[in-house]
Amino acid sequence: MNLPVKAAAEPIDWAGKNYLVVDDFIGVRQLLREALRSLGAKNIDQAASGGEAIGLLAKTRYDVVLCDFNLGDGKNGQQVLEEARVRNLLLPSSVWMMVSAEKSVESVMGAAEHQPDAYLVKPITEGVLLTRLNRAWHRKQVFRPIDQAYAEKDYLRAARLCDEQIEASRVHEIELLRMKARLMEKSGEPEKAREAYERVLNQREYQWARAGLAKIRLANGEFEQARQMFQGVIAENRYYIDAYDQLALVFQSMGKLEEACSVLERAAKLSPNSVPRQRNLGQICLKLGNVALAEKAFRKCIAIGEYSVRRTPDAYLGLARVCGLKNDPKEAQALLLAAQREFGDAHPDIDLRAKITEGLVWHESGDYRRARKAGDELEALLGTRTDRPDTATCLEMATLLFAVGVKEAPVELLCYVIRNNHDNAVLLDEVQAIFDKARLGEEGADLIRAAKKEASDLMNQGVLLWKTGKLKDAVEWMREARARLPNNQRILFNAAQVLISHMRERGFDEALSLEAHAVLAHVDRLQPGQQRFAQLMEQLAALALKPEAPDAPSTEVDTTA
Repeated sequence: MNLPVKAAAEPIDWAGKNYLVVDDFIGVRQLLREALRSLGAKNIDQAASGGEAIGLLAKTRYDVVLCDFNLGDGKNGQQVLEEARVRNLLLPSSVWMMVSAEKSVESVMGAAEHQPDAYLVKPITEGVLLTRLNRAWHRKQVFRPIDQAYAEKDYLRAARLCDEQIEASRVHEIELLRMKARLMEKSGEPEKAREAYERVLNQREYQWARAGLAKIRLANGEFEQARQMFQGVIAENRYYIDAYDQLALVFQSMGKLEEACSVLERAAKLSPNSVPRQRNLGQICLKLGNVALAEKAFRKCIAIGEYSVRRTPDAYLGLARVCGLKNDPKEAQALLLAAQREFGDAHPDIDLRAKITEGLVWHESGDYRRARKAGDELEALLGTRTDRPDTATCLEMATLLFAVGVKEAPVELLCYVIRNNHDNAVLLDEVQAIFDKARLGEEGADLIRAAKKEASDLMNQGVLLWKTGKLKDAVEWMREARARLPNNQRILFNAAQVLISHMRERGFDEALSLEAHAVLAHVDRLQPGQQRFAQLMEQLAALALKPEAPDAPSTEVDTTA
């Protein structure tokens, strides 16, 4: 059924909507408040700082936000918008307008990366405000149901809604095709994304569509073609910042770290206030041994990340490594303590990561006694835990422990990694390389084979129970498999499919539905953009809509070893 579009031409009732005005100057807040009141607005809240704005956004769902870019001490407007997006503090239909006297490329580019609905330069007249509000609001209503499906991670339904809107009206066709292409990428269907981008390019040469095709080339491993396309986009528009980030990723995939570093350095000069970009630049420079540039990037990352929702311990740990290479262990230790203090609550693995970094600092500086002491302490820390950290941390830890002469603990860590990634050939090669470096090549190869078989057998037993109609037993078996291998994506997907199959045959069950959603949310955090995730989310949504009418049994469990 087509969605209504006539409402877009109807007058907007601004009186009943909720507004938030964010500015550190009371006079500006009053001017903006009066401008909104002239439109009929009644429910207007005000915030004098970024922190106060986040507090209000967490309590109230605002229809319209007018936010200054510069907010004095604390979060700036860009960081408030970034956090609101990450924490889902905005309605799909909310209009966010960045308001500022700033006209610098750096400020405008930084704000634009987080996609406000408009960027207004002060002073603002009532006429300009009304025109921009009307334009943004009408567009948001077209995208509202699509955004809602997107927020629910039901990407395939959101894509169908895009098609329905295009059929109903061609007014927003280009923007809808752009959204559909993004949804197809998130659904693990690059060919359908490519079709959407090419449909756009047949009408007009948009650089974002060209960059979208390049991303698909990158995802398919066609690195040279992707490189040429991203470089073409940058040649056409030197301010298209995402193309720089993607081009750097292409060069990394090609093993050309010098080129990746150069591209990120150029991007950071154009838009320097991106925490992820500065962090990535620092990490690449560290691998290259470019200590000076790594230090500059990590220090910038820490500075701009102070009030950002994107801040992580990585810049602190990276800078500690830099300090170790500069033979400044005192600052390295201070940074490691700061990382543990700042991130202890949000990052449960920070003690392990800090101790790994400490060991690497000592080892790289040639202080092998202290490196071994850090390794022993790390092994003791590991022994107090029943869980294991993420894959990257496990690999780092195993590398350090082998380097300082420990054997059993790193072997156990690497076997854990293999069991949770038993079909990831690239990662298994990386694990083998760690064994080879530790002079355990043949033993490592045997361990890899055994761990792969253990994971496959565990998964296949659950599939066998499902295929023989023992659904209840299959559900229980897959729960046990998830407990033993919590990050094995094949097991997670099959566990979700078994839960869905159980509900199809036995009827909808709220508890099983919530369990399946939790399993899929976890696998999406591990590796977003997988086709099977989108398909299973759609099946779950269909079950919730029609709990009284179970479907036929599914045949979509992955049975390949």
